[in-house]
Amino acid sequence: MFIANQRTLFLAFLRIGLFGFGGGPAMIPLLYQEVVKRYCWLEEEEFTDILAIGNALPGLIITKMAGYIGYRVGGVLGCINTVLAVILPMLMVMVLLLGLFKRYQDLSWVYGMGQAVVPVVMIMMAQLTWDFWSKSRSTLGGLISLGMIFVSGGLIYFLGVHPAWVVGALLVAALAWPTASAHSKEPRQ
Repeated sequence: MFIANQRTLFLAFLRIGLFGFGGGPAMIPLLYQEVVKRYCWLEEEEFTDILAIGNALPGLIITKMAGYIGYRVGGVLGCINTVLAVILPMLMVMVLLLGLFKRYQDLSWVYGMGQAVVPVVMIMMAQLTWDFWSKSRSTLGGLISLGMIFVSGGLIYFLGVHPAWVVGALLVAALAWPTASAHSKEPRQ
């Protein structure tokens, strides 16, 4: 069972590493599909929390999330397994593609290949955005969610505040002012 679980972890994260063109933003929807929808290793709320915390920490989001999820599902070996599975394809493809790109960079079809991936990544990000919007609206309400979107967007895009500071502030606010749903889970006296 342990070996089968490790193999499943490796293959799930290998798929993410192989098909996650576009880096972290493109990999997040694939990661969500594998760990929440396909294997049910995490609940949707847990995935959102891990994504928020991972965004606030330095480094590649996909390796942080892979390491945590791997550890949670398969212990230390699972952590190593998932990080290797997600990194190895990227390393191999980068070396291969950079060599090919250097050699054929002047050809129009090489440029076109890179541009063809952009709409696919855009659709994947739109789907993830819609899923997060739906979750936020159902837990916080539409008005609060919209307010958080506009304030966060204003801080990041107009004032130049780093997204990690915005996420960190939201985490502190969530700790300081827990939601009503958290209070409803407390035992009644």
